[in-house]
Amino acid sequence: MSEFPHLFVPGTIGKVKIKNRLVMPSMGTGLANEDGTVSEALTTFYEIRAKGGAGLIITEFTMINKENGRHNKCQLGAYSDEHIPGLREMAKRIHKHGTKMFVQLCHPGCQTFCEPDGVPLLTPSGRESSAFRRPCRAMTVDEIHQIVADFAAAAARVKQAGMDGVEINAAHGYLLNEFLSPYTNKRDDEYGRDMIGRCRIVKEIIEAVREKVGPDFPIILRMTVAEFLITAGIKEQGLDLPDSIAILNYLIPSGVDAVSVSSGIYDTQNCAWEPISYPQGWRIYLAETVKQNVPVPVIGVSVIREAQYAESILKRGAVDFVGVARGQLADPEWGVKAETGRAAEIRRCISCLHCMESLYTKGRAECAINPRSHHEYEYGAITAPGKGQPVVVIGGGPAGMEAARILALRGFKPILFEKNGQLGGQLHLAVKPPYKGKIDWIASYYEERLKVLNVDIRLNTEATVELVKKEHPIGVFLATGSRPNMPESIVGIHGKNVYRAVDILRGKVRLFGKQVIVVGDGQTGIETAETLGTYENVVSIIGKGNRIGEKIYSQNRQDVMARLIQQHARLFPRKELIAINPQGITVQNTVSGDLSFMPTEAVVLALGVRPDTSIHQEILEAFPDAVLLGDAIHGGRIADAVHSAYLATCNFDEKPAPAAEPAPEPDAPAKDA
Repeated sequence: MSEFPHLFVPGTIGKVKIKNRLVMPSMGTGLANEDGTVSEALTTFYEIRAKGGAGLIITEFTMINKENGRHNKCQLGAYSDEHIPGLREMAKRIHKHGTKMFVQLCHPGCQTFCEPDGVPLLTPSGRESSAFRRPCRAMTVDEIHQIVADFAAAAARVKQAGMDGVEINAAHGYLLNEFLSPYTNKRDDEYGRDMIGRCRIVKEIIEAVREKVGPDFPIILRMTVAEFLITAGIKEQGLDLPDSIAILNYLIPSGVDAVSVSSGIYDTQNCAWEPISYPQGWRIYLAETVKQNVPVPVIGVSVIREAQYAESILKRGAVDFVGVARGQLADPEWGVKAETGRAAEIRRCISCLHCMESLYTKGRAECAINPRSHHEYEYGAITAPGKGQPVVVIGGGPAGMEAARILALRGFKPILFEKNGQLGGQLHLAVKPPYKGKIDWIASYYEERLKVLNVDIRLNTEATVELVKKEHPIGVFLATGSRPNMPESIVGIHGKNVYRAVDILRGKVRLFGKQVIVVGDGQTGIETAETLGTYENVVSIIGKGNRIGEKIYSQNRQDVMARLIQQHARLFPRKELIAINPQGITVQNTVSGDLSFMPTEAVVLALGVRPDTSIHQEILEAFPDAVLLGDAIHGGRIADAVHSAYLATCNFDEKPAPAAEPAPEPDAPAKDA
């Protein structure tokens, strides 16, 4: 009997039978071709998740027109018959694995990166998004009618392509969400005024789609049922749960076969795609309440990371299907592992939001802890030419552990030297600030994998040239990590009132009830400040930029800064540390150049890191081809460490050729290993 009998039992949406209750909801990828057609990279990305056990995959938000319907540059489209062949081939590839696929249709409204500057975006009432700050205008009735027709025509193409259904996106602040919400819809015509008017465009779209696709082609409505405007300091009325239930019960008879429940808009995006501090299940009550009040199946999302939790909410009847989105980026085999008694092997998403950040900075999503995610077709299959030859990895942080894992999968014999008594490196520091417990999942995953792969791990062993030479390695990888940056140019940097952020986080230094200035406003700096604030210290933060934390990804910054404000932390941007004395610090304004003095009892330095090069010269002299990884190259984040290790070890000895078939996620040794 399955460990998760409620998760791995068939379900239905409309007349479509789905093999289990695991859904991969819509997420932007950046993998489509620029003309909206399906790329091989996109098909491969989805097919790997189908092979990995998802019962239903819902595509990324798909354009319904090219005139004003694009959200980002490389986005899937269904606005032209030219898109049908690619969609058809993708459907066939997904269906090979017993998985169903729906296409999500969406119009971005005021939330797009792609309209030319100066061109107003289409919205119900002309209200700008505070997240995008682009000029907007109210749509005419004729334009509304055209959008309705565009949705219906796109749905017809989706059906013609052999897909299993469509999802209409009325969530996350996109156009249809804007019409439904009293916050963004201030119209006084038939498409506004009251709930019936605000629902009119969505009702007309559902009816038009149903007319085009017939009675047996399922329609899912994805809806933000709570906008949580108060979290952004917005006091106006938006969508809340009771009103949303009334809206759903009004719309469902028009032809809706299932509801996918979500929350948040871009103004309140941490309530839509959550940062690390949000616990698993925090918003499942939204879907559960909807399910209790609507007559169709409900898909629920809520930072679902573990199969045990997914099983528990299905068992109690909170939802009909569980949406695991980012979890299937981190581990495409999430479903297969859970179904076959290997749930402990799942690489759990840590909610770091690297996927969101990379999508908007690089144009393509990535995953911090799964370097293959979104690169599956590009990277191809992992080859195994190793034949048991020894390779030494020095350092057991994330870069070193990933290097050892890949080397083992490729048939080499990795020997990992770690000078401390446990693997993990900087992960054990990163987990220390409040709400960062998910970081532990990374180390747990690697420890389990390296054990299964029989990696030779030498804990409490500081690597020396002599020790490495004894192994006769054919390659050496230096993943020696980093150490705090302590610029000697700063007068008084070694004073008795000066502490390092790492010592605060590790608990080596404990400050209580003091006036403290944290110097440095990167992620470590603001998290150290939050940690100090929990011990009744009065904390100030100084940074060189125009605002504190300006180089941190916006969602992660918002998350920590909100708690710092609650702690009454004082923020001092445009300040550079010049000198320290027992009474305080001298800083220089980075704009005016003026000097000023800030009194304090303690100074905590969070000025970044520099590579730990203590053994680099000796190793490189003995092994000139040794490869540096992660922080040993330059200080970075978990994603930098893991990705650099993956690429370096995959390219070691030979470069893998692109695979004609999608390569499986390599959590077991390759067949020819």
